[in-house]
Amino acid sequence: MSDDPSTPPWNEDAPGVLRLPSGRLVRGRGLRRPLDPTAPPPTYAVYLLGKQPPPVPWEFQWLRWPDFRLPADHVAARAVLTDAWERAAADRVEFACGGGRGRTGTALACVAVLDGVPADRAVEFVRRHYDRHAVETPWQGRFVRRFAAR
Repeated sequence: MSDDPSTPPWNEDAPGVLRLPSGRLVRGRGLRRPLDPTAPPPTYAVYLLGKQPPPVPWEFQWLRWPDFRLPADHVAARAVLTDAWERAAADRVEFACGGGRGRTGTALACVAVLDGVPADRAVEFVRRHYDRHAVETPWQGRFVRRFAAR
C-alpha cells in the first residue's frame, strides 16, 4: 500500500482508467506511448512483459508475459493480479504492456473477475469500459474465462 494514506485516486475521466464495479479505479497503459506529464504517476504498477522492464521511480511488479501469449507462470499471475487488485483500494495501480491492449486488457479482465464481474462477461466489460480491442487472442479470452476457477 502507499505510505501516504491521502493518495488521490486516478482521475476517472483520464485515458486508460477503468472503474471496477466495486468503485476501485485502475489504469491500463501501453508502454510504447509516453506518460502524460500532467497525470499523476502510479503508486504501484504491474508490467506484463517478456523481459524485465527498466527501473521506474514507483513500486512495481514484473510479470513475465510474452507478447500475444499468456503469463509464463499462471500461479504467479494470479498472485500478482490479486495483490494489485487489493492495492487498488488505496493506491493508483497501473497495468501496462507494450501496446496496452492484449496483455493489459487480459490482466484488467482478470482483475474485473476478482472484483465480481462474471468470468464469461469480463472481456466484454473491459472492451466496453477500457478499450474495444482489449484481449487480442482467443487464448487470452480463455485465460480470463478460466481465471475464476484457478
